[in-house]
Amino acid sequence: MAEITASMVKELRERTDAPMMDCKKALSEADGDMDRAEEILRVRFGNKASKAAGRVAAEGTVGVSISADGKTGAMIEVNSETDFCAKNDDFLAYVRELAVVVEKSNPANIEAVAALPMNGSTAEDVRTQLVGKIGENITPRRFVRLAAQGKLSSYVHGSKIGVIVDVVGGDEALGKDIAMHIAAAKPKSLDASGVDAALIEAERRVAIEKAKEAGKPDAMLEKIADGTVQKFLKEVTLLSQNFVKDDKVTIEQLLKSKGASVASFTMYTVGEGIEKVVTDFAAEVAAAAKL
Repeated sequence: MAEITASMVKELRERTDAPMMDCKKALSEADGDMDRAEEILRVRFGNKASKAAGRVAAEGTVGVSISADGKTGAMIEVNSETDFCAKNDDFLAYVRELAVVVEKSNPANIEAVAALPMNGSTAEDVRTQLVGKIGENITPRRFVRLAAQGKLSSYVHGSKIGVIVDVVGGDEALGKDIAMHIAAAKPKSLDASGVDAALIEAERRVAIEKAKEAGKPDAMLEKIADGTVQKFLKEVTLLSQNFVKDDKVTIEQLLKSKGASVASFTMYTVGEGIEKVVTDFAAEVAAAAKL
């Protein structure tokens, strides 16, 4: 019986993207023959994982896990190629469990998530097993893990928008309301201090150019720009936004009335920033007809 080394397992895994334990078993079954072991895995998985690895995954879902006492929590975005996969029960169960694993294990970064223990194996092995079963590229993209100053609340809208928020004071209903508001209003930060200076400057430049085009005198340009920036900051900062369930009060006023404050929040929108590949199905059919 040939000795199965770690380097052999690594090489086979790189060839096939199959789980490490399956690679080891295949090598043992093939008595160390790398090509034969690859064939065994192709039979087992249909070589789906390796084929899927290069495809764009811009769909997916968000998973959230919060401890029973609300003091620790995690939110993770996991991408898939299609919305069909994102609604698959096995995929959704994987994302939910991965969020729990991240919340309990506190990995250093997204790369470290792969090595976390999961279902008696690793998160990476579970992922590749799922890729082999579903046949799509499935990729954990980003996560946040929080240790609360107050108590954590969350809200996931349609599996595509996820929010986790740390509310100090108030009650559970307030935390849920704030999380839902964030998902609906999509603030960029808690207050003006958290807004990217480049965004503020861009608003100022646009306001000045528009004022010039409207024929406003130069002496008024800075004042107009200041007003535009203040309006922008009111729209994009959580505390200044009008509460979606009662637009007569701001979030800051709502929190004050409950003796509460928001320490931090994170919102994920699935696929945000990923360039999706647009397929022209008609062109594909036409091209295939010429073959």
